[in-house]
Amino acid sequence: MSSDPWSRPTLDDLRQVLESIGKPDVTNLRTNERLELSVPAEIKTGRGNTISAMTREISRTGIGLLHRGSVSTGETTVRMASETREFEYRVMIEWCHPCDNGMFMSGGRFLSSDSNN
Repeated sequence: MSSDPWSRPTLDDLRQVLESIGKPDVTNLRTNERLELSVPAEIKTGRGNTISAMTREISRTGIGLLHRGSVSTGETTVRMASETREFEYRVMIEWCHPCDNGMFMSGGRFLSSDSNN
């Protein structure tokens, strides 16, 4: 784990947290299929703070994130980048829970670009 309490989680951090949670023995009852996705991301909060994160999973309607420090529920902007382009999404963070090693997992749903929620 990095000495900076706000640094981006590493892939090893993500693996450790996901291994500690384990896979449930129940059928996935979610409406949309979720895909595992582990890429660097940034969460820009409503107050303008930027938090480094890693994505955990993504679906057509939402995203799961892993980060150091708690984030408040509410509207945020999530940025991700590939080698060739950058993606920016408006996300309504709906939950945030602590997990191992001072990390937090959060999840939210994508907001349409013309939504004024």
